[in-house]
Order: sequence, then C-alpha cells, then structure tokens
Amino acid sequence: MTYFLEYTVPAASSDGEFEFPHDEINPGTTVPLSQTDADVVHAPELPARTGIVGATVPEAKLEAEQLIANSRASEASLYFDPSDSLQAGVGTLVATFTEGAGWQDTPGEDPQGSTF
Repeated sequence: MTYFLEYTVPAASSDGEFEFPHDEINPGTTVPLSQTDADVVHAPELPARTGIVGATVPEAKLEAEQLIANSRASEASLYFDPSDSLQAGVGTLVATFTEGAGWQDTPGEDPQGSTF
C-alpha cells in the first residue's frame, strides 16, 4: 500500500463520546468496561490512518470515498507514503476531502509520476 487516508471519527450523537479502559499494567488487553477497575478514557472523537489500495491518485480517491461514506467523518486527508507508516502526517499530502465540497488536490505532481 502506498496511500493512506487520515480522518477523524466523531462519536455517534447518541453516545456523545467513546469510552475505553486505560490499563498501563496490561496494555493491549481488551475487556468490557463493566469488568475492569482500570481508568476509563473518554474521547469525543478518534483519529484514524487507514491504508488505501490504489495504483493512482484517482483510484485511491475512489477507494477513500467508500471508506469515508461508511464512517461519520466529514473531512479527510489522502497521503502518498511508500514507507507504509502508521504515523499521522507521514508522506506527501495528495488531496483533502470535505463533505459537501469533495476533493481538493494539493498542487503538484502525482507521487507515482503523472500530473494531477
């Protein structure tokens, strides 16, 4: 994968926020909140960085739109990142998406070699 989509998933309006246990002693362990004494972390939104399959920018945008449509995200950024990093902001910003306005390309060349 060379493209990554970064977006923020807001909590569902009925929930208001995400809740998950934070246990430094047992990291990576997932248990129901009602069955743990761990501190509970509350977050109104969760950041995400997801690999996007696509050989070209238009293919990556099409795949990204499907992901955005199935999330509650209203904005997203598409990055070209041949290092396959999961770190936020890594790679070359190719385009941004805003609900209602669609894609806005970042001026420049397609990292794969063609202009867009």
